[in-house]
Amino acid sequence: MKPYKTESGNQRSTHVAVKKLAFSYPGEQLVLKGVDLEMLPGEKVGIIGPNGSGKTTLFLLFAGILAPASGSISILGNPVRTGSFNSNLGFVFQNPDDQLFCPTVRDDLAFGLLNLGYSKEESDSVIDKYLNSVGLTDLAERPPHNLSGGEKRMISIAGVTIMNPAIVMLDEPESSLDSRARRHLIDFLGESEKSLLIASHDLEFLLETCDRIVVLDKGRICADGPSKKIMGDESFMNSHGFEKPHSLVPHVNQHHRNSYREHSQ
Repeated sequence: MKPYKTESGNQRSTHVAVKKLAFSYPGEQLVLKGVDLEMLPGEKVGIIGPNGSGKTTLFLLFAGILAPASGSISILGNPVRTGSFNSNLGFVFQNPDDQLFCPTVRDDLAFGLLNLGYSKEESDSVIDKYLNSVGLTDLAERPPHNLSGGEKRMISIAGVTIMNPAIVMLDEPESSLDSRARRHLIDFLGESEKSLLIASHDLEFLLETCDRIVVLDKGRICADGPSKKIMGDESFMNSHGFEKPHSLVPHVNQHHRNSYREHSQ
């Protein structure tokens, strides 16, 4: 499958530029092997791949938590430096407990804002407006460790997006969410004007949130393009260990099918 290409003449600068990126953990073979990727402002890009294909590793490299073996990553035109904080990039971890560590939800949300230079009054005002807008006001004074898995997930996403980064990476963001919270998250991400990178095994979730899909397998990008086109290719999906999403499989109404049979006899 041919890789996705932006339209010629598009003058928008890239938000993310990855060139020939390679990485291996100590004593192991390469996890990523010469990955090239570009992302434009406002794009919502889903990343799929089998377990161990390098999705989370890629996010850790973007965030500067890991250092590449070779290649380069630029965020908004600036090279990523290992160990340095980048306020333009937000990372929602796969496990919410890796992010939530303060006595209350309000304290957790304030942590990033205060470190960005907000005053206590400014921070409280932003938090109140934000929690009200996402329907989480009732959780403000609760200890994070007493929340349900889905509530922890939503607060961990809030803790990143409230800091207003230009790019947000989300690792399995729909995990632990019930159907109502899942729909709320889909709507929230759909309304976002930020550049989004979403890694997930939930193909239906990605179809609703991302117009573009990147398929990562054995450390390489093997497809990059429109979500429905790539995930609708049953042969390609099967070859990489996926099933074609149910919503992309043509359905025949049983009543119409029976009527046709009766009419044809």
